[in-house]
Amino acid sequence: MHRRLLVVLVPLAVLLVAALGVPLSVTVAEREMQETYVNRLNDVGRFASLAETALSTGRTEALQQELTRYHDLYGIPVALIDTSGAVLLGPADAYQRAARAEAALPRIVTAALAGARSEPSWEWAPWDDSALVVAEPVGRDSEVVGAVVTISDLSRTRELILVRWARLAGLGLLPLLALTAVAWPVSAWVLRPVRKLDAATSRISAGDLTIRADAEAGPIELRRLAQSFNSMMDAVENAAQRQRAFVSDASHQLRNPLTSLRLAVESLAPHLRPEGDGQQVYDVAVDELKAMQRMLNSLQASARMESLRTASPVDLDEVLATRVDRWRALTATAGQTLTVDVPPGLRLLEPPGGLGSILDELISNALRLSDAQAVEVTAGAGVGAVVTVAVRDDGQGIDVSERAQALQRFWRSPRHQNVPGTGLGLAICADLVGSAGGELRLEEGLPRPDGSGHGLAAVVVLPVAPASAPV
Repeated sequence: MHRRLLVVLVPLAVLLVAALGVPLSVTVAEREMQETYVNRLNDVGRFASLAETALSTGRTEALQQELTRYHDLYGIPVALIDTSGAVLLGPADAYQRAARAEAALPRIVTAALAGARSEPSWEWAPWDDSALVVAEPVGRDSEVVGAVVTISDLSRTRELILVRWARLAGLGLLPLLALTAVAWPVSAWVLRPVRKLDAATSRISAGDLTIRADAEAGPIELRRLAQSFNSMMDAVENAAQRQRAFVSDASHQLRNPLTSLRLAVESLAPHLRPEGDGQQVYDVAVDELKAMQRMLNSLQASARMESLRTASPVDLDEVLATRVDRWRALTATAGQTLTVDVPPGLRLLEPPGGLGSILDELISNALRLSDAQAVEVTAGAGVGAVVTVAVRDDGQGIDVSERAQALQRFWRSPRHQNVPGTGLGLAICADLVGSAGGELRLEEGLPRPDGSGHGLAAVVVLPVAPASAPV
């Protein structure tokens, strides 16, 4: 993560180097070009003065030799042209070859023949390949009889500019390297507590409320943040513990009075009169007491299971090996059939309290609440790094509009009001599966034998266990 800080610091350093180095580089390039231009300007000025004398006296042999020697010595074509643009003196072939490649030449020559000293085009960038064209009129004002033109190849000058730019870039990299050398350890020191805090929040989101951030490392601001974070987690953990303790203590404390009340009510059975409504009231009271006892048992089980918030890897084959025989015995007793179709080798993260307990609850619901004739357990690798375990039946099912409510605590279908239960089983299972990073969904199950619809499917989706995690 310290690289993210460098992503910010390095561009800033580059901008700083660019702000200081680019104007200097431009100044160096402009100075080189100005020196070259002044040299060419002096040369054409001297040649224009010689040309004016040579044309007035008719003695052009010396000027021709001078122009040819200049070209041979410097490799720069220089020519004396007349008002029509034709070459009068100088290396005509070399001049014509160079002139064909210069788009700015006609404009500069036209200005010179008009009596004005043209300004250079200043195409000095190293990636540009144009030449420097300098023209000097021969004559004055309306008596201009020609112009001396030089076409200078700037490749050597541009190479010098590139070399100087490279040197400046090297000097500019020194503060950048120094800044990087300082920013790297500083950013690591600053962001190391942030990484640890991020790891702590990830484990807390997975349900482990015992994790705390490192409040002893990093800048003072991050240490204060870590201390505040730890204080917040202390409060959250204490609140969760008090909530679970209250549920567990309340259900435990109510168990004995409720048991005594049930015994007292059941002891009234021999004293009931055959006539009257006493027997009916007695039966209702006993049923309500049994329902309250089941509710307290479920609340205690919920408090115990929710206190375990850490998922652990497990082989699905081992979970089923300890459960399938008992499931088959239960379905056989109820006159139902059980089919288990699970491929070997599936390894997943099981929820707190164990995957077996969750599957027991789903199988129990299918047997008790659905009036199913067939129950099917299947599993397989889902899309992504997940394993899907499904318990399907061909019973009554649950309407689509009721499936979301069925995962809420204490909700019961109107069809099951007279069936023993508390409405907590599916809700607890969904919560435990969610704490392991998974999901419990209710979907359409197996087709009913009479063709009137489909039963219910409880689908558990859990993450695949990491390959390095011990079972």
